[in-house]
Amino acid sequence: MKFTLGFSPCPNDTFIFDALVNKKIDTEGFKFDVVLEDVETLNQWALQTKLEITKLSFPAFFQTTEKYILLNAGSALGKGVGPLLISKKANQFSTDNIRQSTIAIPGSHTTANLLLNFAFPGIQHTRPMIFSDIEDAVLSAKTELGVIIHENRFTYQQKGLHKQIDLGEYWEQKMKQPIPLGAIAIKREIDKQVAKKLNGLIKKSLEWAYANYPVITDFVKQHSQEMNEEVMRQHIELYVNDYSIDLGKTGKDAIETLYNTYLSMEGKSSPRSTADLFVL
Repeated sequence: MKFTLGFSPCPNDTFIFDALVNKKIDTEGFKFDVVLEDVETLNQWALQTKLEITKLSFPAFFQTTEKYILLNAGSALGKGVGPLLISKKANQFSTDNIRQSTIAIPGSHTTANLLLNFAFPGIQHTRPMIFSDIEDAVLSAKTELGVIIHENRFTYQQKGLHKQIDLGEYWEQKMKQPIPLGAIAIKREIDKQVAKKLNGLIKKSLEWAYANYPVITDFVKQHSQEMNEEVMRQHIELYVNDYSIDLGKTGKDAIETLYNTYLSMEGKSSPRSTADLFVL
């Protein structure tokens, strides 16, 4: 049985999926057509239901709950893992200035953009771009501010950029919940027992990765935007955690809170009960 599988080239995803897609574990007869793409590309594809199994940001999932359901393994949630709003100048921007500024974002359907709008309702001038281009956009004054994610959390200060606000920290303070960033979703049309087996394989793949850590495998190195192994480890250690093994009640509660927040911000009502968002 073969499935299309999409995830990002970032170290947290390649770390999780390395053993599965490179057959370092027994895949129990399952095969995968693998595509690695920027998360916003995966978000756009999810809106088109292009892939059978896909990494995606939570706002993209919230728009596709009729087509996709979440697996328990492979997610990115946590505390202290949120996006940062950065600037070229060290001086603090006021709330009104932030609302009126041009802001580079890593995609309209990303959790980063949702958290930006949660912190600063009424923002008008956002410019979506690939996450790895955002630091340069701010440095070159193409935009006044930028929302950075992934390994850029560890590199922006080296480039002379300055944090204005930790958008994840703002969410944690207001909602008293971990930050749900991204998850692995599977098409609802796939048999639930098959989905559970695939979830188990992702979990085994991550367990293999942990068993061999802190070695950075060639698969992770090959696809990383940042060639420094220490930055790769910082990235993995920040975004891969117990929630990546299993969402658990705390993880599911956080996702449900973000879902209800998203619906409220969009002025929408839920087509499904929050319990029906998850395979298990």
